Amino acid sequence: MTYSGVVKVGGPADVHELTDLMISKVAVGPMDNNAYLLRCRATGEQILIDAAAEPATLLGLIGDDSVTAVVTTHRHGDHWGALAEVVAATGARTYAGRDDAEGIPVPTDVPVDDGDTVRVGRVELTARHLVGHTPGSIALVYDDPHGHPHVFTGDCLFPGGVGNTHDDPAAFASLLDGVEEKLFGTLPDETWVYPGHGRDTTLGAERPQLPEWRSRGW
Repeated sequence: MTYSGVVKVGGPADVHELTDLMISKVAVGPMDNNAYLLRCRATGEQILIDAAAEPATLLGLIGDDSVTAVVTTHRHGDHWGALAEVVAATGARTYAGRDDAEGIPVPTDVPVDDGDTVRVGRVELTARHLVGHTPGSIALVYDDPHGHPHVFTGDCLFPGGVGNTHDDPAAFASLLDGVEEKLFGTLPDETWVYPGHGRDTTLGAERPQLPEWRSRGW
């Protein structure tokens, strides 16, 4: 089946099969959050990005092979609602941006800084610290050696704009500057974007809109 990235709460996961990595996307909770299970195809090791809600759904997705880590993209409660239950069931280590860790009630085992590496088996993802939606939001970039990059953006980048900065011009400028520099400025148009809510996109689809986003201020 061709991956579309279109999922709905209560529905099945959609699986993006790459050469070295399998990415399973599922929608959970009242705010229609996306959670992503990443599985190294060489080793079978798994990590989860955003234990957002519905622990039973997430643990069912994880299955008997468990997860070694859960990465929380940022401190907002709709992205860690099932974190305590998933960690209790799996013993996974917890990762989050250093500047957001204090806002997450489950202790962060590994504070993540810009440029840090998060590993799943033989696959490496690079963290990018993006300030504006929250102080410590992180995106995770997988530079697929067999194809184009993939980036998990939390609530920092969506189809049609950056994340909510609550009408704070300084926060908006910081977030857009960071997204332009660290994502659009370093990654190609083919880069696949997996956001914290809703449908996927690509950097190429969004790049022409950057001047409009800056001029409108959100």
